Amino acid sequence: QVQLVESGGRLVQAGDSLRLSCVASGRTFSWDNMGWFRQSVGKEREFVASAWPGGNTDYVDSVKGRFTISRDNAKNTVYLQMNSLKPEDTAVYSCAAGFSATRRPDSYTYWGQGTQVTVSA
Repeated sequence: QVQLVESGGRLVQAGDSLRLSCVASGRTFSWDNMGWFRQSVGKEREFVASAWPGGNTDYVDSVKGRFTISRDNAKNTVYLQMNSLKPEDTAVYSCAAGFSATRRPDSYTYWGQGTQVTVSA
């Protein structure tokens, strides 16, 4: 069974840092684009960051310079390092995998359950 399991989300204060992890199993994701998305209450799911098999990365403008996506293929794990967190970063963060995926959520095939990140002012 293919699984993506996120962890690391918690309540933090503005300006703090968090590192989210996504552990994959049941499939080889070496050739997939790995992405992080987030969804706040009352809003649509939003692209945050992605890491391509060739090493390229992509970030939504609102997190550039603050967030860093990385992947460890040996551990089948993808990370999202989040620094200088803001209250508007509060959301459920989900990881996803998809072959030749883009910023569009529907371009990803596999999804994790999500982990809650809450940033207080």
